[in-house]
Amino acid sequence: MKNLLITILLAFILIQPSFSAGTSGDGGESITDYEKAVKLIKQAKKYETKGKAEKAKKRYKKAQKYLLKSNKEIPNKPDTLNYLGFTTRKLGDFEGGEKFYLEGLAIKPNHIGINEYLGELYVVTNRIDLAKERLSVLSGCKCDEYEQLKEVIDGTKKSKY
Repeated sequence: MKNLLITILLAFILIQPSFSAGTSGDGGESITDYEKAVKLIKQAKKYETKGKAEKAKKRYKKAQKYLLKSNKEIPNKPDTLNYLGFTTRKLGDFEGGEKFYLEGLAIKPNHIGINEYLGELYVVTNRIDLAKERLSVLSGCKCDEYEQLKEVIDGTKKSKY
């Protein structure tokens, strides 16, 4: 009886991974809409640095669609709202981007990414005092985001909106 129980347990353990949540069924992990969006955003940023604005814009648009879908499925995640604000801003809709950022800050006021990106939006829209408020939120984080926003505010680093 004990051997039978061990055999069943081992069989279950060996078979179980193919049925576990989060896999695609072909042995690989499935990728969430949020993860797809993050990957596209990284690609878009690389295209921007190479001066390939149209390719970047296409990726931002596609990323935004994934993020909207992700936000619908799992609403009010600050990271999702951060990237929704970012992609919306990158596509030229500053007002829409600001709304997403503010939604995210209402949930997590000290979110590092939102504070940096919202600060950049404020610089681009000529609201330096508000950008400095975002910088003050980041002042204790000892993070790259603080330095990057400070450079944008000081004018030593140009924001690509």
